[in-house]
Amino acid sequence: MKKTVPERIIVGITGASGALYGVRSLELLKEKGLETHLVISESGRQVIELETDYKVKDVEAMADHSYDDRDLAASLASGSYLTAGMVIAPCTMKTLSGVANSYANNLIERAADVTLKEKRKLVLVVRETPLHKGHLRLMSQAADMGAHILPPIPAFYHKPKTIDDLIDQTVGKILDFFGIEHDLFERWGE
Repeated sequence: MKKTVPERIIVGITGASGALYGVRSLELLKEKGLETHLVISESGRQVIELETDYKVKDVEAMADHSYDDRDLAASLASGSYLTAGMVIAPCTMKTLSGVANSYANNLIERAADVTLKEKRKLVLVVRETPLHKGHLRLMSQAADMGAHILPPIPAFYHKPKTIDDLIDQTVGKILDFFGIEHDLFERWGE
């Protein structure tokens, strides 16, 4: 019997700078009619409050379901809970390390591990610069396991005018990976 892939996506927000990537991803996935499952790490909660005009409770209210990052008994921790995949935006180096080494110390890392083991789509919006060799090794390790590494590196061919334009270009790349149509930026040659 063939499994039907539900239109539900997990969004993880960790404590790297760039919480708006996760918030905007959540907004657009909801707008596209996908069921969203949100997990925010403790440091991700702090970054939302420091970097954005959002309150954590408002971000959680955007999701269909929100989970405590310490809840390793949540449905997302099981491969039998079907999802289309997961995006971690932004993804700290600590979280990348947990994913690359199958450490699964919290719900974000465990859900990512489940996503990989079930051969579902996993996007890691790794946010750090500059990168040392250890960071690069971890990205390579995660990619070898099936993760899609998508650092939020802005493009300028679509002539962005605002920070929102830059964020939307990266989030558009996330949506592209999941095969979700959008018009967030003008594509090269169009």
